[in-house]
Amino acid sequence: MIKSLYTRVVLTFLAIVVISVLVAFPLATFMFTNRLSAEVQAEMLAMGKQLTTLTEDIQPSNLDAFLSGTNRLNENYSFTLFDDKGHPSTPIMLDRRGLPRIQASEVAAVLAGDIYKSLDYEGSKDPFNRIKVGVPFHIGGKVYALFIHPNISKDVQRQIQKLIIYVLVIVLAVGSLLILIASRYLVNPLKKLTLATERLSRGNFNVHVSVKQKDELGMLAHSFNHMAGELKQLEQMRQDFVSNVSHEIQSPLTSIRGFSKVLRNADLDVSERDHYLVIIERESERLSRLSENLLKLASLESEHHPFKPTTYDLDEQLRRVVVFYEPQWSSKQLDLDLELPRVKITADSDQLSQVWMNLLGNAIKFTPSGGAIRIHLQPLNDRIRISILDTGRGIPAVDLERIFERFYKADAARERETDGSGLGLAIVRKIVELHHGVIEVHSEIDHGTRFSVTIPIMNYPNKK
Repeated sequence: MIKSLYTRVVLTFLAIVVISVLVAFPLATFMFTNRLSAEVQAEMLAMGKQLTTLTEDIQPSNLDAFLSGTNRLNENYSFTLFDDKGHPSTPIMLDRRGLPRIQASEVAAVLAGDIYKSLDYEGSKDPFNRIKVGVPFHIGGKVYALFIHPNISKDVQRQIQKLIIYVLVIVLAVGSLLILIASRYLVNPLKKLTLATERLSRGNFNVHVSVKQKDELGMLAHSFNHMAGELKQLEQMRQDFVSNVSHEIQSPLTSIRGFSKVLRNADLDVSERDHYLVIIERESERLSRLSENLLKLASLESEHHPFKPTTYDLDEQLRRVVVFYEPQWSSKQLDLDLELPRVKITADSDQLSQVWMNLLGNAIKFTPSGGAIRIHLQPLNDRIRISILDTGRGIPAVDLERIFERFYKADAARERETDGSGLGLAIVRKIVELHHGVIEVHSEIDHGTRFSVTIPIMNYPNKK
């Protein structure tokens, strides 16, 4: 079994060319022979008319001798003369079947004044020797019939067939050479793709297939390069994820381990011991939140996360979230402005509550004391938009495009708060996407940040 695509392509093309040549040979022979036969017949008819005109003009006394001389001058044609009674001046030659090449009916038609042209050479095995023309002429008050047929020997016919064969062989040879070149041109991109795929399967994502074609192979190579780029990015994200998780876990574990060792010191007073225990408790809670967020994000990104839509008052849910954070915003003396008209929505209440908790929690966390937070609920036909605007320091423009990435923390956020895991906004975006909505963020340094969430009023789980 042939496994090489190049060999299979070459053999397939060669088989097509050989079959085409085998079919083309009889067709070419037939068409060439018929074309040549028609031209020969036309030439004989013109020659016959010239001879009859010349004979009538000069009125030769010995017509047989005149025709014999003509035969000697033109060996490619034979002339047969019939008198007014239909008797030939020379014996009539026989064809391959043993029949006279000139029939009595044909002679009679010419003697009656008609010009005869054979019409039965098409499809004949010996077409040239079946061609004949007959023309009438008058000498001395008598009517004669002159028949002309070609003297094309079997050798000449074979030479013609050989010529056609030579031409077809040359076509086959040139076509085969071009097929070898074209096949290599066609298969070479596939070889490159195969090598690149092998490297990709071994974990090397720095692969690129250079193909100049704009056809389907070029599109395939372009798609492969795009896939390799996506896999490289995915691998980088995986490495970053592992690195970030390790970092986020290592930091509280180091604190817990260090302060646990300090607690072994029997000379510590009660206040110091309580202080270290508070730190250990806080770091433990941080680890718990991290693992909880990781599990929640993994569940949201899976296809089996439960989606339980219910119809409820969205404005009331937002008020409950504000009341939940009352100790935090009260301690910072923040001014909360609520614009919450009554709106009913069908969605997963628990998931959306997580969205408002994260967004409002971040707004409170990053808004300095004495600042303001505005929550605006706006109905939009079949959708609603919830905007949470704070007067914090804002987010740098370079960070805006990445704040929804897992574990990403803007520099400003790091300065203000160090206990976050960087998963909150990633969870928010995923929940909004599950509700067929979009989340947008606009921020200006020293002027604050606005998060806008737009979702349909009616939400149902995706059917898969």
